[in-house]
Amino acid sequence: MKDVVLCREDFQDFPIGEFPYDRDHTAMGEYQYVRAEGYQGNWLDQVCNYTYNGTGPTWLITSRDGRHYMESMRIEKNRPHRMFPTLETGKKQWRDYQVSVSMRRISQKGMAGLAVCLNHSIDTLVFYLEGKDKAAAAYRHKEEVHVLKEVAFPHGCDEEYCLSVDCTGRLARFFVDGKEVLSIEDELVERGGKVGVTADCPTQFTAFIVQVSAETKRAIDRQMEEDRQQERREMERHPKMKLWKKIDLKNFGTSRQVRFGHLLGGETWHVVLAQMQKRVSRDAYGMISCLTAVDLEGNVLWQLGEPSEQTQVLGKVSADMAFQVYDIDGDGKDEVIVGWDFEIRILDGATGRVKKSAKTPFSDEDDRELIGVPYQTYAFERINPDGIRICNFRGKERPADILIKDRYCRVYALDEDLQLMWKYKSTTNTGHCPLPVDIDGDGKDELLVGYKLLDSDGTLLWSYPITEDHTDEIVAGKWMPGEDEGHFACVSGTEGFFIGDFYGNILMRDKIGHAQRVSIANYCPEREGREIVVSNFWGHQGVIFLYDCWGNPIWEMQNEMNGNILAPVNWDGNGAELILTNADPEKGGLLNGEGIRTVEFPDDGHPVLCCESLNLTGDERDELVVWDYHWMYIYTQEDNPKPQTYHPVQFPVYNASNYRGEYSFPDASYLEFHGDKAKMREMGKKEKLEKEPKSSVRKEEKGKEVKLCKEKR
Repeated sequence: MKDVVLCREDFQDFPIGEFPYDRDHTAMGEYQYVRAEGYQGNWLDQVCNYTYNGTGPTWLITSRDGRHYMESMRIEKNRPHRMFPTLETGKKQWRDYQVSVSMRRISQKGMAGLAVCLNHSIDTLVFYLEGKDKAAAAYRHKEEVHVLKEVAFPHGCDEEYCLSVDCTGRLARFFVDGKEVLSIEDELVERGGKVGVTADCPTQFTAFIVQVSAETKRAIDRQMEEDRQQERREMERHPKMKLWKKIDLKNFGTSRQVRFGHLLGGETWHVVLAQMQKRVSRDAYGMISCLTAVDLEGNVLWQLGEPSEQTQVLGKVSADMAFQVYDIDGDGKDEVIVGWDFEIRILDGATGRVKKSAKTPFSDEDDRELIGVPYQTYAFERINPDGIRICNFRGKERPADILIKDRYCRVYALDEDLQLMWKYKSTTNTGHCPLPVDIDGDGKDELLVGYKLLDSDGTLLWSYPITEDHTDEIVAGKWMPGEDEGHFACVSGTEGFFIGDFYGNILMRDKIGHAQRVSIANYCPEREGREIVVSNFWGHQGVIFLYDCWGNPIWEMQNEMNGNILAPVNWDGNGAELILTNADPEKGGLLNGEGIRTVEFPDDGHPVLCCESLNLTGDERDELVVWDYHWMYIYTQEDNPKPQTYHPVQFPVYNASNYRGEYSFPDASYLEFHGDKAKMREMGKKEKLEKEPKSSVRKEEKGKEVKLCKEKR
């Protein structure tokens, strides 16, 4: 008998008003940990979209006749991502339960019902009423919805209906007002998981209850304790964190607009922080207003511009700022290269003095032909740089070229004297972080700009057969065993995560919602090659996916947070990397390749907004840097210093970006490529649209598709 209550919710303890949500509906949570303020009880809302801006919350607490209701307010369904607003509760260990809710559909222009066996908000079974005459059970996974069974069920908008689901083993039975209307048998039922309510049209929910048998409750408790003990055992295998530095950022703090380098030369590290102002339209034209350089003791070397106390305004940026720290002239000391007031300036790292400067190019194209320009009018006469990359287009001994870009359309290559070498205007969105990489071994960088590969002189070589949305992050490397030429791994918003070769062919693709972040490293030492970890954001945000080196899925999970950085961290120095999520002391920290939290942040009041991983102390293992608008904490291992033999090659610190694809390879050979340039040019002449894999396949079909790619190699 299922008479033990796991959850009972009538929402009476919720104040009338809005369920907590991100009031800005910005991209801050893509790479910063943003927590909604207010009482949430035991409920979690992971569904967000930038089209919600100005429209208020997804969920509203209302009342009628003394009863409280959790009311869904959303009517947007598929723009630009497929979304099913879902309010979830419970634990992943829950199973064999009976779930029920009382529901009134104040709109019938969509669906509303219960979510059960929920692994994450887009991996769940749902039982729902739809339209005016249907009841159905479906499985939602990534971008796909598989209707398992449906029946006719006429119903109205004025009555409350009690929906309930009874899960026992592989069998799920679905009831309305106590009458069974459907049943299914599936392994998804047996796995269990969290529960919740879901609706894509205004609907009121109350009297939510989850019950299990006493025996099942004991089994759930045992499983939860086993999982806690497993996490504890994993944590004992790795050195704990200890606080190494604590820096007061005073009034010059910022969000992830931070760069690290050696401003005085040698091995001593410094930090450069940028504050910015938003102009014209949100983040479309962010302009740096203050630069501050400090050492790791917090001493200010120099400051340009005027710092502001309005750091939560100046720091809330969901874009890159145009500055890098790099020794562009080869004198052994890093310069600061910055876009400021429609100029590119090269600053002396020690003093901030301008060594060289040049005006940015004029925006002389037809505004109507520019991609991603608010109001289809470029706001200024000269280019406002959206980002800077250090490249090697000329095949010099060391990189000495500077790439600047506007928001989403144009890139410009400059030499070290800030002279324009070439420019390129893309016909598809450039994305945020073009990747310079020498893929043919001639000593000169090619450039992957969104979906297009440019030669070192800016000419187009080929395009991936995608035209929509944009690429957020890219990784190049030889992460598959035995490969010579290498591959790209890209996360491209609504176009998903894909692996492509160096000739414009897409070899695997997974529509996971809005694909946002990607990193590649040795997360599972027992497996061949290197593993790929990916996350999503807009739509059903905060899901983490792990793939093997060929793109076969290993696991997917939701850690109930945003701001998952997914940087590979050389924490142990033994050749196996860990995955940095965020700095939350309760749920954040470092995951191993099984998705188990293995290193936790101490609960010492440290900031949690931003985090970063890089080697600062010199023992070759990585430190963890966390900060907000006021403080920066740096953590190292409790056994630091410790002799190391593993010295991985990681993304260069001089090309820092909020949108960099991360990697950690044992040595530089993983980034040495021998692609065929003639073949690239030839492929660029051919029509490739027919080569693109189907954009969405069922779970079992996708495994077959990816394995075929593996066999071809």
